[in-house]
Amino acid sequence: MVVSASIQALIAGEQVAGSKLNSKLRDELLAEGMLLVTSRGSRKSYRARDTEALKRFLIDKDENYRMLEVNASDSRASMAAETGNSKLVMVRSCPGFPVNSYEPIECLLDGKPFVVNPQEGSFLFVSDWEKFAIPEDVVVTGIENMENFRMIRKQRVFFEEYLQAHKLSDRVLFVSRYPQSTDLRRWLCTISNHYLHFGDFDLAGIHIFLFDFQQYLGKERASFLIPGDIESRLKSGSSKRYDEQYCRFKDIKSDVCEIQQLIDLIHRERKAYDQEGYIGL
Repeated sequence: MVVSASIQALIAGEQVAGSKLNSKLRDELLAEGMLLVTSRGSRKSYRARDTEALKRFLIDKDENYRMLEVNASDSRASMAAETGNSKLVMVRSCPGFPVNSYEPIECLLDGKPFVVNPQEGSFLFVSDWEKFAIPEDVVVTGIENMENFRMIRKQRVFFEEYLQAHKLSDRVLFVSRYPQSTDLRRWLCTISNHYLHFGDFDLAGIHIFLFDFQQYLGKERASFLIPGDIESRLKSGSSKRYDEQYCRFKDIKSDVCEIQQLIDLIHRERKAYDQEGYIGL
């Protein structure tokens, strides 16, 4: 499946003419509240209300949408013809994923020494990810939200206490799957390191972990970061987001006890909590 240029445009925050969208998918997105409508006479155009929410919805709807990238066979001409914006073809001009750390991690890139130690206020991007190797004792921590990813130093104590409590290595490489692609997961499948997933504490966030990561890496290698104070934090979470996600994710379950307990807790509190709440601890 090649994701259409019109969907790529919506994900990129562009406005798309109604005639360019599949009518069935358009109606479904409208029903889910994913699109904003602009009318000019009889013509309508659409824009994503929340590009990240739209991305999650599409991925959860059909695993083929995990590609969410411009196929290499798509030319600038065809992209411009469908969306009027040829620059969208650049969305996959640089494959790979960002990496970050709050202390030096000695890695290899194409067999040569490559130290991940970005200055505060910056991070690195590994484009040649197939040739990227890390020490076996490093815990790879995936962070869903870019604000958390950028500000790992403000969360250092939080991570160190969690890793120590769960008897995991204190050497950590932080990664993100931004921009959205399968590159990160494909790389994770080639290494043996433990993967710790840090995402939002809501049904959609758990679904992302279970179906985008755990089912590929296995329960022994992949775990979901669940803070000890999440029950108290959920009490001040968002009931609106829980309600928005309920119909699609109400039946989500896990045979990992800790994750199922978190799912039960979310249902009991009927709330969702953003991971950004842990910045600055």
